[in-house]
Amino acid sequence: MDRAIAVVEASESAKDLVHEAGELAAGVDAELILVHVTTDEEYSERRESMMSVPNIDVNYTVDEALDGAEKFARDVGREVLSDVEVAYESVGRLGEKGDEILALAEERDADHVFVAGRKRSPTGKAIFGDVTQRIILEFDGAVTVVTT
Repeated sequence: MDRAIAVVEASESAKDLVHEAGELAAGVDAELILVHVTTDEEYSERRESMMSVPNIDVNYTVDEALDGAEKFARDVGREVLSDVEVAYESVGRLGEKGDEILALAEERDADHVFVAGRKRSPTGKAIFGDVTQRIILEFDGAVTVVTT
């Protein structure tokens, strides 16, 4: 492992996975990138919510969404990697999670992705898709998954 991406989410199991990714990266002196992806749906909901506040002219921009996602990744890193001697970079992305994670992995030439998956029935995966399944199938490298 030379460069790994750990997908940051709010769940405790995802935070545990980030910690494990940090320990593994530190053990082999690999680069670690923490990424949080804000989906287009989450962005739209927050933007609409902020714009609906009466008597206040608030505009939630794409740049603010990207900054917020990066800050979330950095805050989780600070929280869960405080006892691990590993340098990491925090990245925020906006879009469809699978697309953004795979694009970042390609851009940064990552060879390992750590991602938390959700337990779903086979029917749920077929109908709604599954980001973790897509990463496993389309990423050309190792993928470590923990289910939440």
